Amino acid sequence: MTILGLETSCDETAIAILRDGELLVSEVASQIAEHEKYGGVVPEVASRNHLVHAPRLLERAVHAAKIDISEVDGFAATSGPGLASSLMIGASIAKGLAIGFGKPYMAINHLEGHLLSPFFPDAEIRSNVSLIVSGGHTMSIFVRAVADYEVIGRTVDDAAGEAFDKVAKLLGLGYPGGPEIEKHATGGDPTRFDLPRSMPDSENFSFSGLKTAVRYLLPKIAFAVIPSRADGEGAHTNSWSAQPKERARDDKVLLADLCASFQQAVIDVLVQKSIAAAQKYDVDLVTLSGGVSCNRELRQQMSDSCKHHGLEFKTAEPWLCTDNAAMIAFAAWLRLRHGFHSSVTEEIDPNLMLA
Repeated sequence: MTILGLETSCDETAIAILRDGELLVSEVASQIAEHEKYGGVVPEVASRNHLVHAPRLLERAVHAAKIDISEVDGFAATSGPGLASSLMIGASIAKGLAIGFGKPYMAINHLEGHLLSPFFPDAEIRSNVSLIVSGGHTMSIFVRAVADYEVIGRTVDDAAGEAFDKVAKLLGLGYPGGPEIEKHATGGDPTRFDLPRSMPDSENFSFSGLKTAVRYLLPKIAFAVIPSRADGEGAHTNSWSAQPKERARDDKVLLADLCASFQQAVIDVLVQKSIAAAQKYDVDLVTLSGGVSCNRELRQQMSDSCKHHGLEFKTAEPWLCTDNAAMIAFAAWLRLRHGFHSSVTEEIDPNLMLA
């Protein structure tokens, strides 16, 4: 069975081809450079770029896979959640190909793609508690089998990745914020600043208060790295370079400690709630996916905590954690194997729920 998958839920244009669980090709066109100057994704810019990238990627993917497109047994695309103007591009292409070649169409939930990615390329999905953590979503899920999911908890405000982006912006760092904070946290003291761990007794998540705590902390520590001005495009300039060498050195240590403290506050919440959920649902496996799961410290601490509590830990390779079409094709392949089908009349849903 050969599946061609498309992913256009946000600002990445991606196409992948999977044959019997083996990935033949995965192509991704990133738009980070286009959106960086705005400090976030602009929907209109994203959709226009999808229209530019998708035909080129489709032709390249088929050529790299060394197949004729008529050999594809099913066409899949992300149907939600995401930006409506982006989702419609990938879904329209997949539907057109499915109709044109008389093959099945599969509408795939973006979150299910992340959810199943730690098992790639295995065909069997074991019962587990899964944590999806990205720029738009933070949620824990009890997975019984393919298409059989129960949401345990989700964020009530900011997602973890969104908090990383917002705090990075407060600090005058680049976009996306997660890699920037992780980079500057290296060597920092994660215990220097006592930042809140919100909703400790709830299965849900909250990171808005943590972001606000950082905002109120900055003036108190006379942080010289606070953006001194913003230009018309929203990019920030840091003031540390204008400081004397001794002051600049102290400010860099302060920045490392603050980034490390913020990062640790997020990790503590994610790890503790995941372990608690695994114990409550009596599973022996915890999985981790989504863009924020690329964070090395999160991976290491989740792995260590699972080992300490006698649990197995699985996470996807970093290239499968950010938005990609391989996970969409993989989810479609598993669904087809289990007898699930979609209709070409199925609409995109920007607010699509997992369960």
